[in-house]
Amino acid sequence: MSDSLLLVICREKMMTRSLSADLRGRVIAAIEDGVSTREAARRFRIGISTAGSWYRRYRKTGEMEARKQGQPSRSKLDPHVDYIVGLIEATPDITLAEIGKRLVAERGVRAAPSTVWLLLDRRGITFKKRRRMPPNSSVPMSCAAA
Repeated sequence: MSDSLLLVICREKMMTRSLSADLRGRVIAAIEDGVSTREAARRFRIGISTAGSWYRRYRKTGEMEARKQGQPSRSKLDPHVDYIVGLIEATPDITLAEIGKRLVAERGVRAAPSTVWLLLDRRGITFKKRRRMPPNSSVPMSCAAA
């Protein structure tokens, strides 16, 4: 195995977990003691932006521990499920975009149509839009038939 491939594999393994709380504490303590963010980052062999973001968060919230990584398991629309289902029951042919617009207007929650769809899909709620007008079988529907 080449050295460059081994370096890539090791680097990927290092990036999958957060750095230790001890390291975070030492970096924050160094910056608190007057060391510049750049110098602290160089001393502890971490990125400058990492050191800066750790320190900013510490100043703002007092937190030193790593936050959970990954996407949240909850949706911002969870508290509004009953409202959304009510919209669908009241207007069966409502679109996802229309649901999003109603959420903004009536609940003050901005949500993309994909977010609404994901919420409904996770709960097994499906609905099909009805055609606005039934097809007319007595009149040809294509220009070629005219």
